[in-house]
Amino acid sequence: MTILCRISRNGVASSLKSASALRIPRPHSAPFRSKSATPVAATAQASAANAGKAASKTVSESTASNESSVPVAKSLAAALAGIATVSGVATAIEQSTAGDVPPFDPNSQRFDQSNFAGRFSRMLLACDPRLILYTEEQARASAALVADYKNVQDGTKEMDRTLWEARRISEAALHPDTGDLIPRPFRMSGYVPYNGPVAVAMVASSSTPLLLFWAWVNQSQNALVNYFNRNAASEMANETLAKSYAAAVGSALTVAFGLATFIQKRYPAEQAKQLLRYVAFPSSVAASSLNCYIVRSPEIDSGIPLTNEKGENVLEGETSQEAAKRGVHSTTASRAILQAPVYFLPPALLGTVGPLKSYLAKNPGMVVPVTTYLLLVSFGVGLPATVGIFPQICELKADEAEEKFHHLRDPKTNKPYEVYYYNKGL
Repeated sequence: MTILCRISRNGVASSLKSASALRIPRPHSAPFRSKSATPVAATAQASAANAGKAASKTVSESTASNESSVPVAKSLAAALAGIATVSGVATAIEQSTAGDVPPFDPNSQRFDQSNFAGRFSRMLLACDPRLILYTEEQARASAALVADYKNVQDGTKEMDRTLWEARRISEAALHPDTGDLIPRPFRMSGYVPYNGPVAVAMVASSSTPLLLFWAWVNQSQNALVNYFNRNAASEMANETLAKSYAAAVGSALTVAFGLATFIQKRYPAEQAKQLLRYVAFPSSVAASSLNCYIVRSPEIDSGIPLTNEKGENVLEGETSQEAAKRGVHSTTASRAILQAPVYFLPPALLGTVGPLKSYLAKNPGMVVPVTTYLLLVSFGVGLPATVGIFPQICELKADEAEEKFHHLRDPKTNKPYEVYYYNKGL
């Protein structure tokens, strides 16, 4: 991993009391903190190196040798530009679909969840970095507006849009099962903005201890994001949480660095450098997947509730391990797939887009900042795309659930349930 780092450093590499409260409040600015990272940082190191391979065709060795350090200020500026780009794309989709919003229904979704495009749009808006700027008071005011929707709906598209936006703001900050406030760094909308500084720090790390430290920060962030966005209908003991955290972070770091260390010791420097480009992606996939699975796996033992189409529990106090297993497995799969756009897209763009290649040839010091920008945009768009592969509210046929859920009847219609629903978590 130290080799990967050096390649990158060289440049080749609230209720509502008045009518005015019906408007969605503008966010208050929040302090930007750089304490945490996300799965993208685990791949940033390798992607930057892989991108550097593409860019190396346009930057001469003599010029690259003059780049003795990472341009941190430019890289942080590039990270901010990447965050703004992701937020801009989400804003564009929200505004372009404003005239077509369906009537607000708290048991439904703004976008059609039966197809990938609808799930992607929903998740892209949920991951909008601008959402972290809303305060807890604003988030709870939005939740109160949604809860009072029957009294405020007036049949207009504008009000429906206001309600959908209020729901988006509240759901971004408050856990759907517990109503607890999710810390900013561990929200889906906090993935991209809180990753930037860490991604830059990983690229700038010039020693194995520094790289291990930032990788630990990244995997800790990864574990906490998985925890705070789990299905929380079933309680998880603190001891179980601690063990899951230790196992997740420990195994992820072992995978991420164990293979790299083996290669560095087993092969000559030049050959090891080439091999690391091929093992970085699978090791990142394995580390991210292990982290997600281990943190979420206690859900399989405790199970999660099954609901009807209105989100009401069909058997109070009982849970389904089958639903939990399916939810954890699909989430783990999405975490694995997430690595692909982060790892492959930046190098592809750097190596094939003519104007970009020419620009980097003339400005070799911009390789790392440009790579940082591409990494964050790829992750900001890739995250909702990969999460959107699987519906968040999933179906489970009655005959595929545990025996206790067989032959249950809807108390309102007295008809047997054929399908149950569960929240797989994010």
